[in-house]
Amino acid sequence: MRVELTVTAKGQVTLRQAVLDHLGVKPGGRVDVELLPDGRVELRQAGVRPDLAGLRGILHRPGRKPVSLQEMQDAIEAVDEQ
Repeated sequence: MRVELTVTAKGQVTLRQAVLDHLGVKPGGRVDVELLPDGRVELRQAGVRPDLAGLRGILHRPGRKPVSLQEMQDAIEAVDEQ
């Protein structure tokens, strides 16, 4: 579904009923807006979180080798001993 909206002089946009119905947002409800780096926005009903599969790779740092669970545990224990 594609919906075109108009921006008012105050910079506001009114969401059409079809958009609100799609999000499951009722009057007085809230929405989360995420600004994406490519100039897009993601809009979803407040309180709705993406599934865990969407978090895969979120901590990846290019050029750094992955750390095993054992290495993490050893680091935690080393800090506790200090």
